[in-house]
Amino acid sequence: LLFRRHFVMKRAKRTPDKRTIAHSEKSVTPLGASATDDDEMYQEPFRLIKIPNSQLTLTETELKEEFTRVLTANDPNVPNNITKYNYHSRCYKVDPPGAQDHLAIHLLLEGGLTHKDGNEAREQASYHQKYKDDLIEARKTATDECSKDDDDDDVFENRKNQFNYSERAAQTFNNPLRDRLISTKPPAVANFSGTVSQWEIYDHYMNDYAIQAAEEELFKHHEQRRLGGATPQCQVCQGEDDMVHSQRMGNALKILERIVNQNADDEVFQDFKYWEDASDMFRDGEGSLLPLWRFHSDRSKRKQVTALAWNPRYSDLFAVGYGSYDFMRQGTGMICCFSLKNTSHPEYTFTSESGVMCLSFHPDHCSLLAVGCYDGAVMVFDIRHKGNRPLYASSIKTGKHTDPVWQVQWQFEDLAKELNFYSISSDGLVANWTMSKNELKMEPVMQLKLVSTVRDEPEETLLSGLASGCCFDFNTVSEHLFIVGTEEGKIHKCSKAYSGQYLETYIGHHIAVYAVRWNPFHARVFISCSADWTVKLWDHNLPSAFMSFDLGNAVGDVAWSTYSSTVFSAVSSDGKVHVFDLAINKHEPLCEQKIVKRSRNTHVMFNQHDPLIIVGDDRGGVNSLKLSPNLRLASNPVRQDNQIQTTSVPSPCLRHIQMENMERLLASVDSK
Repeated sequence: LLFRRHFVMKRAKRTPDKRTIAHSEKSVTPLGASATDDDEMYQEPFRLIKIPNSQLTLTETELKEEFTRVLTANDPNVPNNITKYNYHSRCYKVDPPGAQDHLAIHLLLEGGLTHKDGNEAREQASYHQKYKDDLIEARKTATDECSKDDDDDDVFENRKNQFNYSERAAQTFNNPLRDRLISTKPPAVANFSGTVSQWEIYDHYMNDYAIQAAEEELFKHHEQRRLGGATPQCQVCQGEDDMVHSQRMGNALKILERIVNQNADDEVFQDFKYWEDASDMFRDGEGSLLPLWRFHSDRSKRKQVTALAWNPRYSDLFAVGYGSYDFMRQGTGMICCFSLKNTSHPEYTFTSESGVMCLSFHPDHCSLLAVGCYDGAVMVFDIRHKGNRPLYASSIKTGKHTDPVWQVQWQFEDLAKELNFYSISSDGLVANWTMSKNELKMEPVMQLKLVSTVRDEPEETLLSGLASGCCFDFNTVSEHLFIVGTEEGKIHKCSKAYSGQYLETYIGHHIAVYAVRWNPFHARVFISCSADWTVKLWDHNLPSAFMSFDLGNAVGDVAWSTYSSTVFSAVSSDGKVHVFDLAINKHEPLCEQKIVKRSRNTHVMFNQHDPLIIVGDDRGGVNSLKLSPNLRLASNPVRQDNQIQTTSVPSPCLRHIQMENMERLLASVDSK
């Protein structure tokens, strides 16, 4: 036992130092020791932690103190102080930081590996196999042609590459290099400097204009000499016709103004042309309206929008009539023609002594604008003329209404090929106005008799007085047929051939009817709106309305869409716009959106070509709104690849489809 302990002690002396063990973190076993001795000699190593000389000496309190470090996902390389000039606000604004990309790619290497079971790998294998087969076939063909023995060396075995390379000694003659130099004289350079003022520019323009006028006079002189006529004296106009105030300069300035306006409102123009509400793909039976521009002028702030009319030829041009519906606050009237190409200022402006109540563009002669006024007069303007005077104006001598004219509408020319239009007034008279050579000729078409029903005897009616007409509309198929809305809430179906009586009287509204509109696709259906908060749909063969909608406020105007027989829009006095599509929802509107505050809407109209509606209010402003895709479907929506598509079909086919849609709607109502 003593010997064994002594041996262990000696062995322990030979073991490395503890610091060495801590440094190497291994235990050293002497060579030549047996397995039993190794078990007894083993000493468990321990780790020695050495403190660096530069380490701070901290107390227990300082060691226990916790420091919180927050890690964020913000990329320090993304700039956050980019400043750009905002043309709309006319000042510099700081752009918000863009979307941060947390992925940093240090190495991107595209490989050319393909899966052996894939189609591309099979095609490569078949291509190589075909190449080998073609090579073997070529060898056999060459061998047969040369009639070579099997022992001879094959031509293809000695080739150096796969392109049929053959060794052939040749000595090529290298042409010597030749330099060719060309020297040219530089063009003459002259320095020119000068100052240009506004008067010098004006003088140069005037001189150029005088030269052009002299050339024209000289050309006329030669022409008259050639034809044998008299020779007029050449006179150059230098006083009245100047270049600055010419028509060409005005057209150039108009184009320049449109360019500047479109650059200033580039975002709005981009939305009008390309923006679509993507949320319509995920909501059926709902839509939205995107506000674009608000058209107004300084002279229309204290006036109300009383009429709207789109130009039938130019889809970007519309006319706005300004007046007042308050008979205690009547003043002068105004007509402004706005264009979508220049939203900052009206293109044409006309004024009248009395407030403007209604407007209508001629369907063929698009420059003629019929106007009805509050004092009962009607006028016809030609918007191409710069003057403020109308072409035609009614007077007491030629005939006029005694009450405000609420609506005018052009009709097709009669047998005498004279232009004519109809008007309706509160004096109970529907009149036809014919444009003769010098004056407007008034011809009364119908007097609106007041119809009052006796409750005790429903079958007996009493005729007394004249009804106040508010609106009317002619049928698109039967030109002699028209409907009239009155202040008493009744709607009368009339005919040009029967001026003494009504064809039918529809009782559904309780107070004034503000608008009646025939459906542009179906000849039997018309719509009406009233101050009794309701919008009603009628079949002129039925005595009562087949559909009615309560909007909760007085309805100022209603309009059918130009692309669908089941879509219409109405505006109410609470500043809301309601858009219905009866093919999708027969009970509620697809869109109900408030567009103005502290004012009421007065009129609404659809654009003929673009998905756009304009809405006028009682503060002299006209708001333009873009329809979302769900609100302008020509028929049932077609969904492909999660996209809503609107069917585009020719006009005759579209009319037939829309008639069928309305027929289905009428059939469903009749079945109920």
